[in-house]
Amino acid sequence: MRRPTATVLTLTTTLLLSVATVPVNATTDPFSRYAQQELTWGACAFTPQPDALPAECAAVTVPRDWAAPEAGRDLVVSISRVAATGQHLGSLLLNPGGPGGQGTSLPGALAALQPQLHERYALIGMDPRGTGQEGGTAPEQLPATCEVPVERLSQRTDLDARDRSAGSIAEHLKLPRAVAEACQSEALTPFLTTWQTAHDMELVRILLGESTLDYLGYSYGTWLGAKYASLFPRGAGKMVLDSSTNFQGRLQAAFEAWPQINQRLFEDTFLPWMTRQFPAEVGATTAEAAANWERARRFFAGAGTSPDQFDAIFTGMGSPLRWVLGALVFVLGVRGANGETAATVNGSPLAPQLDARSRAEFGVPLESLTPAALALALAEDPRDYRLVAATRYAVACGDQPTRSAAWHKRLSDQQGPRYPLFGWQYGLSEPCAYWSDAPRQALPTLPAGVADRVLVVQGEFDPQTGYEQARSAVRAAPGAALVSVADSPFHGQYAFDGNPCVDGVVNVFLLRNSRPGDVTCPGVPLPNETEVHPVPGPVRTPAATVATATSPTLPALRESVRAMISDVNAPVR
Repeated sequence: MRRPTATVLTLTTTLLLSVATVPVNATTDPFSRYAQQELTWGACAFTPQPDALPAECAAVTVPRDWAAPEAGRDLVVSISRVAATGQHLGSLLLNPGGPGGQGTSLPGALAALQPQLHERYALIGMDPRGTGQEGGTAPEQLPATCEVPVERLSQRTDLDARDRSAGSIAEHLKLPRAVAEACQSEALTPFLTTWQTAHDMELVRILLGESTLDYLGYSYGTWLGAKYASLFPRGAGKMVLDSSTNFQGRLQAAFEAWPQINQRLFEDTFLPWMTRQFPAEVGATTAEAAANWERARRFFAGAGTSPDQFDAIFTGMGSPLRWVLGALVFVLGVRGANGETAATVNGSPLAPQLDARSRAEFGVPLESLTPAALALALAEDPRDYRLVAATRYAVACGDQPTRSAAWHKRLSDQQGPRYPLFGWQYGLSEPCAYWSDAPRQALPTLPAGVADRVLVVQGEFDPQTGYEQARSAVRAAPGAALVSVADSPFHGQYAFDGNPCVDGVVNVFLLRNSRPGDVTCPGVPLPNETEVHPVPGPVRTPAATVATATSPTLPALRESVRAMISDVNAPVR
């Protein structure tokens, strides 16, 4: 998971506005003061990924509060651009999700992987307010963070949400309460919301000189894009919402669904995949694999890794790299439970990928990563303060009214028996349960006149935004279209998954303005497999849509961006 390492971003505190919805003064154009600035394009602070095309960056000055533009210190938002190589069709703004993901490096990657799109569109990235400047190291370029004193947190290293004793529950509740209080104490927090960022996006459209702004957003970026289109329907162009929340409902519902959708992925796709890839280590049947996973969990608990930490590794596995990491931990845990010390994997074709994950995550080659060493590496490193991303919680908890700690405790009691992988833990770990600030602005739902510009793309077994969320959004927005990706367990489908069906449908929509009705695309094979193994689920898959492996271009770049989109949309950062 990506965790910010910045110190807290401090701003001058001014008198805040009163509660409830505060409309922009109808007699004054809030953009007039800021629309006069000129964009000055120059070098970006981030280093482009290998194979990505170079981008140029510019700074955009925005008010701290669009509801009162004259009050408080202005903020600066960073945007990037990869200009079209051919006849300019429009500007496509990109967002990787989060909330709080930085997006200025996305245009260069997308331009390299989708040259047809690069030819006609200016691809625009954005580091939303509160996320700093991607690649920047100066204090003013760092993300806003909340400092949570460690003494406010549990000092236990054996936390297991399955333990329903009063003492265990009290220890679990320390973290979400401390995070909520720390983030609400920051002066900037009330202004890190989707409503504010949508206004920043509208200013970007004006400064780019576009009559409409086309959009591609992943995960939380679907919520942001839908709310932009709801607030500024005249400025919204073609909207591609990939791995979608229910943007017509509650944002927090996407997080509340994590126990169910992660249990489904774990049981129906991940464990069967493990039996095909590592039968000698985890067993040849799903039942054997499930039993061995429990043995691995007990081994790591005995070696100093909290069961909660172990469970978290197997939630939010929305990218192939996360699957490989899960396989690495699983296999070594079983070896440890068997009393073995070696880390070899019986000549598995996945051994090179396991070795790469071992080096990237733990700093040692696979052959040096014994089960005991892995248990030590998984233990949290104590610090004076734990830093969490302010934008993540300011948006997730500040966009809409929250539900109480008692409600979340009941949710944990209900979800735990049904979805034990994360069900016991989620309801005891949600900072929104302790969020006391009321939303300052209301977020409208998508109006009917905009829905025919919306294309939703959704994987069937996505463990980070469930398929049912996307389907509910489309049903509540008559005119929107849904591209279902059968049997796909990954988060983020278009451009970076190497799926020719998905890429073709989205490109036709963006480049030819021809949006399909509801369609189903086959998923792509899982890591180290050459065909898709269909699994019963919410998508009805025609028999003719079984896909086989292809060799997409620039695989390293694809893997890197897919992992970023998955990680930036993890439940805790």
